[in-house]
Amino acid sequence: MDFGGGEEIRFEQQGLAGVVTLTRPAALNALTHRMVKALTAALEAWRLDKSVALVVIKAEGRAFSAGGDLLHVYRGERAHPDIVRFFADEYRLNAAIARYPKPYVALIDGIVMGGGVGVSFHGSHRVLTQNAKFAMPEVGIGFFPDVGASHLLPDLGGSFGMYLALTGNRIGYGDALWSGLATHTMQSEYQGGLIERLAETGDADLALREVFAQAKRETDRPTLEKIAKHFALPSLSDIVRSLAAADPADEFAARTLATMRTRSPTSLNVAFREISAGLTLSMDECVQMEFRILNRMLEGSDFYEGIRAVIIDKGDTPRWNPATLEQVDLHDIARYFAPLGERELKL
Repeated sequence: MDFGGGEEIRFEQQGLAGVVTLTRPAALNALTHRMVKALTAALEAWRLDKSVALVVIKAEGRAFSAGGDLLHVYRGERAHPDIVRFFADEYRLNAAIARYPKPYVALIDGIVMGGGVGVSFHGSHRVLTQNAKFAMPEVGIGFFPDVGASHLLPDLGGSFGMYLALTGNRIGYGDALWSGLATHTMQSEYQGGLIERLAETGDADLALREVFAQAKRETDRPTLEKIAKHFALPSLSDIVRSLAAADPADEFAARTLATMRTRSPTSLNVAFREISAGLTLSMDECVQMEFRILNRMLEGSDFYEGIRAVIIDKGDTPRWNPATLEQVDLHDIARYFAPLGERELKL
């Protein structure tokens, strides 16, 4: 099946299943605009095709998808219309997956971050193997948790979503299951058999019951209680003060605060406000809010500086502007959320 994805993404019909495979393993299956448009076209075609009962999305290599392809953002003209169109099409795809009328089974066996989260975790069935690692690390590159993260993360209990957004920390498949990010966990060696059963029966719930192996939560209860205590506070400054005021022997608080101090101060403030707002918004409203933020991020400097330091120069220390949380003006943060007028994202 050819939906225009070239060699970057493959589409097949196996029995009752429409199967999508991300095929850029050397690039950790980072999403390109061509992949986004091809997946959009495939989902629309399969939505109307009565011979397709469900959709499966998987990937080649050691990563499901490490995010969007950010090199074209860095190398292109700042806020170029083509870059804005890429994100607009990506966010529309995320929203379409969230309301897809057929079972959408994301089979995640490796790293899943950023844009990879957007094409998997809004589906009806999110299946992680023991090799899966989830993260939304955008605040570490001067960006913000997008691709519908403002809809996904606020629903996690114990302020776990806020913690993930503000630290960018990775979690395993047990934490993903117990937080509600994943719907199922399984051992990676049974993936082939699962796809065969999905293709044979067209029944996602039945097939997944046969392979489900419940994973233990990796984060212990005392740490979860600390996350809930600190990250449920009503402002970012309150969270930072609470972590700073913790007992000096509290390694979690010290480590978490040190991590946050390395992130973009602007991104942290935007992420806090975005995740807080998302709690009362629909998925469509969330991606529209994120599109407003995106446009302002593309006009700023931290996103490009983060890509340079982390991706281009690999491991350099970013020079954020403003450089510290204390220097951020909250009136500037409010501007990221202002309406775009005629440029609002249309769904």
